[in-house]
Amino acid sequence: MPGQRGRRRKQEEERRRWTERRAAVEATAGPWEVLLSTQGSAEQRDFVRRLYEGGLPDGVEVVCDMLCGRLRRPTWYQVRMRRVNGGAED
Repeated sequence: MPGQRGRRRKQEEERRRWTERRAAVEATAGPWEVLLSTQGSAEQRDFVRRLYEGGLPDGVEVVCDMLCGRLRRPTWYQVRMRRVNGGAED
């Protein structure tokens, strides 16, 4: 089909640039800090909502994880944060 090669090259270039940017961020990022660990999804949502309402400083990355427990263990929810500007404090 016409146009496939150009689109594919463009996508590969975008993917390569994104990977390079992400590698640069990872190289300067600080360690992850667990802010909340709970079994209640509603508690996790409320915490994240309050966190964002309070405002996040620049250079902070927040991640919400759901750790699936399957049959024997309960499901856990975590909220983690790290500074991506070399771990420097405000």
